[in-house]
Amino acid sequence: MKKTFRLLAAAFALVGVASTASAEVYPKEALLKANKEGAGGGKGTLAGEYAFTRDKALKDQAIKEISWLTLQPGDSIGYHKHTSNEDTYVIVSGRGTFKDKDGVDVVVKPGDVTIVRKGESHGLTNTGTEPLVFLDVIAEQ
Repeated sequence: MKKTFRLLAAAFALVGVASTASAEVYPKEALLKANKEGAGGGKGTLAGEYAFTRDKALKDQAIKEISWLTLQPGDSIGYHKHTSNEDTYVIVSGRGTFKDKDGVDVVVKPGDVTIVRKGESHGLTNTGTEPLVFLDVIAEQ
């Protein structure tokens, strides 16, 4: 568990969740809850808890969306292309299969980080027996 918290602290430090004068804090209990059915053409429900969504980010802010996402066993985010942004998943718990930009399936587990760049495609399936929980950071230049 300590390793997970250190990993998440490092992830937040890397993405630099900050405004012009002071850091922004998004308490867990205040996160926006939203579920997406068939996300990216996938199967099942993608459960999300969002600090903020793309429509709330300012034009000059690189981070457009950051959230905790959960896929139940057998559920997936379909293979889809990012035309204007980049997307990073930090796997927190559970196991799954990440389909990379070349369509190759790669097993992912806690501590793994995936990145898809602008113009590339990806997908994610929970192939394990417990919920697949991951931090999702969407950025745009």
